Amino acid sequence: MTGDTELAERLIGRFFRYLAVTSQSDFAGTTVPSTAWQWDMIRLLEQELRGFGLTEIHIDPHACLTVRVPGNVPGAPRLGFCAHVDTVDVGLSPHIKPQRVQFTGADFCLNKEQDIWFRVADHPEVLPYIGQELLVSDGTSVLGADDKSAVTILMDILGELAKGGRRHGDIVVAFVPDEEIGLRGAKVMDLSYFPVDFAFTIDSTELGEFVYETFNAANAVITITGVPAHPIAAKGVMVNPVLIAADLVSRFDPLDTPENSEGREGYCYVNSLASNANTATVKVSLRDFDAGGLAARKARVEQIVAEVQAAHPRAKVEAAIEDGYRNIADSLGNDRSCVELLERGFAAEGITPKVIALRGGTDGAMLSMRGIPTPNYFTGGLNFHSRYEFLPVPAFVTTYRLTDTLCRLAAG
Repeated sequence: MTGDTELAERLIGRFFRYLAVTSQSDFAGTTVPSTAWQWDMIRLLEQELRGFGLTEIHIDPHACLTVRVPGNVPGAPRLGFCAHVDTVDVGLSPHIKPQRVQFTGADFCLNKEQDIWFRVADHPEVLPYIGQELLVSDGTSVLGADDKSAVTILMDILGELAKGGRRHGDIVVAFVPDEEIGLRGAKVMDLSYFPVDFAFTIDSTELGEFVYETFNAANAVITITGVPAHPIAAKGVMVNPVLIAADLVSRFDPLDTPENSEGREGYCYVNSLASNANTATVKVSLRDFDAGGLAARKARVEQIVAEVQAAHPRAKVEAAIEDGYRNIADSLGNDRSCVELLERGFAAEGITPKVIALRGGTDGAMLSMRGIPTPNYFTGGLNFHSRYEFLPVPAFVTTYRLTDTLCRLAAG
C-alpha cells in the first residue's frame, strides 16, 4: 500500500498541475486547435518531455504532439497510446479548481460560496466508492479527468521509460487537441509521426470498461433557402424557411433519438436549428453500430430532403452529409493483437473487464478508421461532461498500473 500511496500522490500532483492549465476546446472554432489554450498545454508537455531527456518529439501545426521512446527488444510490437488535451465546454467555467474529498457515503459540498452540493441520491453511481478519496472540481466546472487523467498517466510513464533500465518495445504517445468537438485532432494528425502496429486510447469510462466497438458516425447539414418578403405584401410571395424546417424535422422518427435509445440502438439526432427570414440550417447527427444501418440513416435523410423539396417547390432544400468516424471493430479484421494484449493486461492486474459497445466515439475510432487499430480502456472516472465529474484515486492508480503493464507485456 505504501507504493500505491506514493504513486497516488505523484499522480495527483501532476494531474492538478495540468488542470491548472486551461485547455477547453470550442466547437465554434474553425481551426485545429480550436483554442489557443490548447497550445499552452502542448508546450508544457513538450517542455517536460525534453526535461525527461527524450528527443524524438514532434509537434505539428495543429498542436498534435507525438513522442517516441525507442525500444530495446527486437521484434516487439510498436505500441501506441493516445490522449486528448482539451476539456469539454458544457457551459461551465473553462478554469478548473480541483479538490480532494474523502467520501464517507454522505452528501458533500463542492462549493460553499455558491452552495453547490454533490447529492448521493442524485448520483448513486458514487456509492461503490465509499471509503475512497475522490478528486472533484469546485462545482463551477467539469473536473477534466476526461482526459487529463490519461495525459497524467502517460506523461508519468514516459518519465519512467526515459530513465532506462527496463525492457520495452517502441512506445509512441500522441497528445492531441479538439477530441471533444468531433475528434478533430486525431483526424488531422500526421500518422508518419505515429509509427505503431496498434494503439490504445485512455478516455472516459469507469473502472474495468474495455471498448473495441464504437458507433459509426456521420453528420448531416440541411440548408433551406426560402423567399423573404415584407408581411405587408407576403401573400403568394413569401416562402418561410422556418416553417419548412419545422416540417422537415417533423418527418424524423420521434422515437429514433438519443433519449429513446440504448445499448446497440442507433439514432438520428436533430441537434441544431438556426434560421432567419431567408435561410434555415438543420444539423443532424447520425449514429449506428452497423455500417449498413448508418447507410440506411443517410438514405433516410436524403429521402426526407427530397420529400420536403417536393412539398415546397419554391424553396431550395439541400443536404450535405459527411462521414465522421467508424466503429473500431471494423478495423480489427482477423488480427486481434491489440484486444488480446489488453485482455492479458486486465488479467495480469486482476481487473474484471466490462466489455461495452460505446455509444459515442473516441480518438481511437478516428485512428482505427485511418488504419491503426485503437481500442479504448478506462480512466476510472465517472459523470463526465458534468460539474459532478469525479475520479476515485484507487481507480486512477489502477489505470496507471494497467498502462505500465501493457508496456511490459508488449515486450514479451
